[in-house]
Amino acid sequence: MSSTDTVSPLIVQQDAVRQALPHLDVRGALTRMFRALANDAAVQPPQTLTPFPQGAGDFITYLGVMANAKVFGAKLSPYIVTESSPVITAWTALMSMETGQPLMWCDAGLLTIERTAGATALAVDHLAAPDARRLAIVGAGAVGQAHLRHLAALRPWDSINVFSRELAGNAALHAAISALDDRVRVCHKLEDCVRDAGVVALCTSSGTPVLSEDMLTKPALITSISTNVANAHEIPPSWLRDMDVYCDYRKTTPASAGEMKLAAQLHDWSPQSVLGDLPELVSGIARKPSGQQHAFFRSIGLGLEDVAIANELFRHIAGRCND
Repeated sequence: MSSTDTVSPLIVQQDAVRQALPHLDVRGALTRMFRALANDAAVQPPQTLTPFPQGAGDFITYLGVMANAKVFGAKLSPYIVTESSPVITAWTALMSMETGQPLMWCDAGLLTIERTAGATALAVDHLAAPDARRLAIVGAGAVGQAHLRHLAALRPWDSINVFSRELAGNAALHAAISALDDRVRVCHKLEDCVRDAGVVALCTSSGTPVLSEDMLTKPALITSISTNVANAHEIPPSWLRDMDVYCDYRKTTPASAGEMKLAAQLHDWSPQSVLGDLPELVSGIARKPSGQQHAFFRSIGLGLEDVAIANELFRHIAGRCND
């Protein structure tokens, strides 16, 4: 792309995002952003849900401001009801704090997957036991595959087990998962996947618990992400009282994460018992897990993550334009 091809703002469609992804420093961008949040150089408002009239759907707005990078922005993610399947998209607007002008509109679908997996990897890097060498990933869709890519590079895992019901009888998906890393072993039973695991990454769209107590044979770090199901929770909310609990951002996550809301309502769990969030972890001030019980990391996805990775994309594309 030459300078004569550019417009302001840049409009970046999904294919261009896909081509740029291998060149983006996702972990670095998120680390800088969370450190800025810890140092009051970034602002993360709560996400907002706005319904459409007559039950036609809704949209979630994810906002964020990064003063050091001199950008602010918003990701808009609509859920549009149709006669068949709902339409779900996501676009991020990136704007300049210096001029107040838009810098870029980009399709955020792939970026959301990458920043979600990148945030989990950041948490695992700080929270997994030093001797954890067995990784289990539950889910084999796009989010599960992104988690596999990001987590596989963190340490020399002895084994990487993957389980998903979608893998049964799906030779193409089986081959795609196996090709991501030589250490991957596709398991036919969930119990086999998570047995003896030091880290269990839950990457499903389930609204109800995926794990049961007898599946885990030793204290593990369990990570969980969001899905659109109301009060979605991949582990039993009752577990939180006996876990070392962490999240992506303590000011917003406990009010949105399903198992945290249910644990507070039904199981006498308090958000004040959260031991740390990603700003505190990257700053080195959060207490590490005890190793005597399961640790749990919950992310809901932050607008600042969307702004940070959109800014990383903008810098990459703008740099190519100036070449």
